[in-house]
Amino acid sequence: MTPINEIIKKNMKNTCVIRLTRDFKLPAYTIGKMYINGKYFCDTLEDADRGLRQSMPLNEIRMIKVPGETAIPTGMYKVDMNTVSPKYKDREAYQFCGGKLPRLLDVPGYEGVLIHIGNSAKDTEGCILVGENKAKGQVLNSTATFRNLYQKLQGNDHIIIEIS
Repeated sequence: MTPINEIIKKNMKNTCVIRLTRDFKLPAYTIGKMYINGKYFCDTLEDADRGLRQSMPLNEIRMIKVPGETAIPTGMYKVDMNTVSPKYKDREAYQFCGGKLPRLLDVPGYEGVLIHIGNSAKDTEGCILVGENKAKGQVLNSTATFRNLYQKLQGNDHIIIEIS
């Protein structure tokens, strides 16, 4: 895995770096903090962290993963902003972006990992929810937070997320 600072130094113009720290790992969900280019942006909610790492062999990830209940492996991923989500494209909350949600690429053992709106672990299904952790096991104000996030990410040539 290449450190984020090395990636930025490689003349990647217009690069956005997202850092997600998993701060509270509970049996049913994980609460974290999201930073954009080094500045705190919001809280996050994911499924339970079961200790998966991007560097693990795929068969090991598959043995540990509980589908729909396991946070993605820690590691560094590129983020795509140009793919329309078949699941969310027709939902009113995503009409402003044409259903194009931030999608993490090449996540071992997972497909269609998105950053999106939601409030509790039942909304995650392996994805990352954004909002304000003002209630136990939840993120609130997720729709407004997602819209703000989308604005910050839009127009960047490269978006990288590092999850730890």
